[in-house]
Amino acid sequence: MAELKEGMKAPEFKGINQDGNEITLADYKGKKLILYFYPKDNTSGCTAEACNLNDNLADLTGKGFEVVGVSPDSTKSHLNFIAKYDLKFQLISDTDKEILQAYNAWGEKKMYGKSYMGVLRKTYVIDENGTIVKIFDKVKTKEHTEQIYAELGIS
Repeated sequence: MAELKEGMKAPEFKGINQDGNEITLADYKGKKLILYFYPKDNTSGCTAEACNLNDNLADLTGKGFEVVGVSPDSTKSHLNFIAKYDLKFQLISDTDKEILQAYNAWGEKKMYGKSYMGVLRKTYVIDENGTIVKIFDKVKTKEHTEQIYAELGIS
């Protein structure tokens, strides 16, 4: 798995959203995409991150951004998560972890001194041409939109 860096082309992906529809990176050509990876629907950090992006979605879309979340949860889990928090953006179900691996968002984690494989919380901001402009490895879940704006110099 090659390390991704800002300025590189984002890896192509194909995934299934909460409604069972296919989503690809090419669907976002000509748009700016916030592609974020999170461990699990309905957990505290993941809910805080999703709700922060959702609460700021009108402003984000007004600035030309689309938002898509990716986790290994099922489409059914995504539907429930979206309904519970009235999320207005798509979530990709990556049960085989292909997209997670392509974006270096699957790897070794440690908790209580034990190592295990899991989702690494990351966000990629991809421009209209499919180029990675910013990678967030340390996501502030409760203020992620503000973090993105600050790093991109957007007010």
